Amino acid sequence: MSIIKKIFVQKNIFVIISFAILIFFGTGSFFISFEHDPYVTDIANRLLEPNDIYLFGTDEVGFDVFSRTIIAGRIDLFISLSGTIIAVIIGLPLGLLASEKTKRAERIMKMLDMFQAFPLLVLAIVIVAMWGNNIRNVIFAIILINVPRFTRLIRSEALTVRETRFIEVATAMGASNTRIIFKHLMPNILGTLLAQASITTAHSIVVVAALSFIGIGVVPPEASWGSMIRAGSQYMTTGQWWTSLFPGLAILACVISFNTISQYILRKYESI
Repeated sequence: MSIIKKIFVQKNIFVIISFAILIFFGTGSFFISFEHDPYVTDIANRLLEPNDIYLFGTDEVGFDVFSRTIIAGRIDLFISLSGTIIAVIIGLPLGLLASEKTKRAERIMKMLDMFQAFPLLVLAIVIVAMWGNNIRNVIFAIILINVPRFTRLIRSEALTVRETRFIEVATAMGASNTRIIFKHLMPNILGTLLAQASITTAHSIVVVAALSFIGIGVVPPEASWGSMIRAGSQYMTTGQWWTSLFPGLAILACVISFNTISQYILRKYESI
C-alpha cells in the first residue's frame, strides 16, 4: 500500500482531470437529473441538432443524445473495468506460477501458447455471437482477451525480479516461495501491473465499442457508445453529425484519460 500512496500522493493536473472525466462518465448517471429520459423516444423531435432543450441533440428515433451518452459511459466503463479487474485476478497468480522454474510453469506457458494461437478478438466475437450479446458475455470476452496479456506481463516482470541479488539472498536465507512472492515480487511488479491495467482498460473500452458497433455488444435499448456511433453513422453524410460525434468524443476522452493515468503511474513507479 505504501507504493500505491507514493504513486498517487503528488498532485498532477492532467491526472486529476483524467480521474474527473472517468468519474463523471462512470457515475454521472447516478447524480445527474436528466431532463429527458434516456430510454424514452420522441419521434416528433428526431434528429434535432444540439439546442437549449436537447444539449447534444436527438438521434434517429428521438432519443436524447446527451443522456444516452452519459448512461452509455456507465455501462461501457463497468464492462471494461470488470473485465480488466477479473483478468488481473486470474492473470496475476498464473503469471507468478509461470515465473517459477518448474514443470507446472512450462505447462502454463504451453497452454497459453496454444490459446493465443487463435486470434483473440475474433474468438471473442464468435463467443459473444454464439452465446448471446449480453453484458455478461461481453465481460467474458474482455477477460478472454486480457488474461494472456497479464499472464505474460507478470511472468516477464517476475522473472526479471527473480534474477536480482536480493532474491538470491532471500532464497539463501531460507525464505519460502510464498514469502518471496508477497514480500519481494509483488511490490516490485505492482507499478507495472497498475499501469498495464489502466492501459488495458482503455483498450477494453475500444473493444466494447467495436463489439457494439458491429451489433453483438450491449443489447438495445441499453445505451452503448459503439451502438450509438453505428446508428448515427448513416446520418453523418446528410449533416446530422452530432449523433455519432458525442459518443465518439466520450470514447476518446476516456481512452486518453486511462492512458494518461498509465503513463503517470509508470513515471512515478520508476522514480521510487
